Amino acid sequence: MQCLNNSIFYYFFSVLQFYFTKRAINDDFDLLFGLLDGSASLAKESLVYSYGRSFNGFAAKLSPPEVDTFSKMERVISVIPNHKLHLHTTHSWEFMDFSPGKIRPQEEGNIVIGFLDSGIWPESESFNDEGMSPPPAKWKGKCHNITCNNKIIGARYYNSEGLYPTTEFKSPRDAIGHGTHTSSTAAGREVDGASFLGLAKGTATGGVPNARIAVYKVCWDMLGCSNADILAAFDDAIADGVDILSMSLGSDDPQPFFDDALAIGAFHAMKHGVLSSASAGNSGPSPATASNLAPWMLTVAASSMDRKFISQVVLGNGEIYPGIAVNSFKLNGTSFPLVWAGDVANYSGGNGLLNAKNCLPGSLNSNKIAGKIVLCNSVLGDYTGVVMANGLGAIVSFPIPFLIDIALSYPLPATQVKTGDGDAILEYIRTTENPIGTILVGETWKDIMAPYVASFSSRGPNRLNPEILKPDITAPGLDILAAWSPVASPSGSPFDTRKVKFNVISGTSMSCPHASAVAAYVKALHPNWSPAAIKSAIMTTANVMDPRKNDDHEFAYGAGHVNPLAATNPGLVYNASEADYIHFLCKQGYNTSTLKQITGESNASCDGIVPGRAWDLNYPTFGVAVEDGQSVNATFTRTVTNVASANSTYRVTVQMPSSVNVEVHPKELSFSTVGEKKTFTVKVSGPKMVEQPIQSGTIVWKDGVHVVRSPLIVYTITPNSMTTSPFRPTERIGFGANSNNWNMHF
Repeated sequence: MQCLNNSIFYYFFSVLQFYFTKRAINDDFDLLFGLLDGSASLAKESLVYSYGRSFNGFAAKLSPPEVDTFSKMERVISVIPNHKLHLHTTHSWEFMDFSPGKIRPQEEGNIVIGFLDSGIWPESESFNDEGMSPPPAKWKGKCHNITCNNKIIGARYYNSEGLYPTTEFKSPRDAIGHGTHTSSTAAGREVDGASFLGLAKGTATGGVPNARIAVYKVCWDMLGCSNADILAAFDDAIADGVDILSMSLGSDDPQPFFDDALAIGAFHAMKHGVLSSASAGNSGPSPATASNLAPWMLTVAASSMDRKFISQVVLGNGEIYPGIAVNSFKLNGTSFPLVWAGDVANYSGGNGLLNAKNCLPGSLNSNKIAGKIVLCNSVLGDYTGVVMANGLGAIVSFPIPFLIDIALSYPLPATQVKTGDGDAILEYIRTTENPIGTILVGETWKDIMAPYVASFSSRGPNRLNPEILKPDITAPGLDILAAWSPVASPSGSPFDTRKVKFNVISGTSMSCPHASAVAAYVKALHPNWSPAAIKSAIMTTANVMDPRKNDDHEFAYGAGHVNPLAATNPGLVYNASEADYIHFLCKQGYNTSTLKQITGESNASCDGIVPGRAWDLNYPTFGVAVEDGQSVNATFTRTVTNVASANSTYRVTVQMPSSVNVEVHPKELSFSTVGEKKTFTVKVSGPKMVEQPIQSGTIVWKDGVHVVRSPLIVYTITPNSMTTSPFRPTERIGFGANSNNWNMHF
């Protein structure tokens, strides 16, 4: 029985001929039976999942020696550890000049968005099915342990480890709010009078309110998201008949595609015509932190909209300082004593100045702060110590200026001020005999600087494939109001007992479902378009972002800010097929063996393909990574497909800094039919470069109606700075996650 306590691994098998006619759990059982000394009981206990609806394989609990033996078997393509991921929030649609529900309900109702997330709260008003027709005939999904309707038409849950925290439900029901929030952001019905305890009151709606929702609960409170569960969810979702997959989760450290469950699952989804939309991660603004880097995925950054949540501090001397917070607590303008956390340390509890000023748990003297507002100079933006010591409220002075754009919710009256304002408040406390102040209830202000990329949003460049620009796109991800689970703390604090139907949170988890909804909207109008065509349409029609507001330029926002309406009529698309992605992988240095680990196909091969640059992949953006001291010299080949007028002529314009020369041939593309393809080349050249920041340019095709815009970036890298070899994924293992926990991208 020792093997039952071992880590879970998942496996892909060569697709044997009999699998096409019959694929049963018994096939997996027989293999395990032979491996585990002929023990039927051990084989039964070891088998966790049998994947066979959309691709072939299974997950099992095995010891390292058993894994070693198993990996050498002829029928086994790959053996990969069971890593875990982490979960990476309606004014946003109005901000994008988009009115949900513009297409006919029956067309939108044919689209099913699958959510790999923490589940859903089905009783939320956002998921009512009033006036909705029965699910489309193609649908093969099921509902486990919750009641579905014509809105939520599928709900499954996966827990390969069999561990259920006391806070969780043994069902697709959402215990933490994340999945409810993301699914309602993308496809929630209209709910009038929605608000967070009176803040941001209005009509809540998803981008495609008539689309169907299918839930695949793979993320659990305190446990994260297991690779084995994620692959099982992909297997079911593809076979169930989803059209778009939305995944607000990912790894903090990009892994080689053959060791990345999301990349592998998304590849199989792509083969079946399903686009996977994924969050870029919340590790910004540090460079080269973006996750979900596979080119067959749509990778989404997070940006602001023109509404921000403000909660002001008013001092006894009349000075007023604006703070950022989602603060629903009303002190009614009453002033209370102010203290600095550094002056009220819990010395008897073994704490000193450092812990106290950061307001860490147990660090504050409850006798000195009860009923008072506490100023915290917190590196972590923490307030827990104030709550535990019975403080009335907290003013958090955050010393990291670029993180001041995030409005957090607290379990007590609280707000977050800039460091300079925090210093002024501290000076008032120290120079006043009886300092007093109050924190005003939150309000919404117009943010005239929007949109700009959020500080936390993970940035490029792409650590695995430098020529593929990631993230692909940006969408609203700051201060998003959407449905919430009433059993989940709105602030994430165990001290917060408030129950809410809607919550305001931020993250690339919130931007991802915006992009997923746009993809669903395009799919509803163009049901025969490939995943690559939908992705291209979203990217080439994106609104241009202002580089003056985003120092990282395209590494922050990719092709630009998503434009839902424009994406439905792109004019031209950069299409790509499974064969194109296989060729890309082979050029990146994958061999036949590692290629099979992604495709799951025994006939996949890299024979005759010489490793090299990724410049021939038919991608909607252009990236040139130049090693320090080398000259700029790159040639791209692209093919565009006409999806607009039968007779049209497009002419190219190029914008690029004068230090880089760009030549496009031909400069004119004429089409006579819809679906016609034309190929062009782009040659980029320039002098030697050293320590050169990103050079941003564009290649734009116009026919007088459509504007097909693609970013072109040139930047320098230190040799071997991102990978040991740019084209050898087997040498990139150092970027893989060492932890067994993957994150939900809040």
